[in-house]
Amino acid sequence: MIFYTDAESRTLRTAVFGVMVLVSHAEPGPVIQERYAGLRALTNLSPELRGVLHASRFDLSAVPEAELEGQVLDALRLSVKVLAAKSPAEAASFPGAVEAICHEVAEADGRVAEVEAAVIARVRAALDG
Repeated sequence: MIFYTDAESRTLRTAVFGVMVLVSHAEPGPVIQERYAGLRALTNLSPELRGVLHASRFDLSAVPEAELEGQVLDALRLSVKVLAAKSPAEAASFPGAVEAICHEVAEADGRVAEVEAAVIARVRAALDG
């Protein structure tokens, strides 16, 4: 089992739960369906990372909307670095898992809107460094 500091765990939660919020907020839609789609899509992550994500309550509501995307994309970049240092296998699977989560949230209403696809492209770019 890999140990993550509180700061690293918080960064991972900001990255993963943050992408769900970014995609969901990109286009008004069925928020409840999108939320459940994102939570179901967490199965794309390893059981260990899911444990880290669910280890404590997480809330992004205090982050101003104008700053949310920047904070989430920064957290994605840092998460990739943390995972690369601690677990190359996790680092290798993380980008694909996060993209799958984004797509599940975007497709919750049956289609991916252009604005959602644009958010997913920015997420992908952050994951690529």
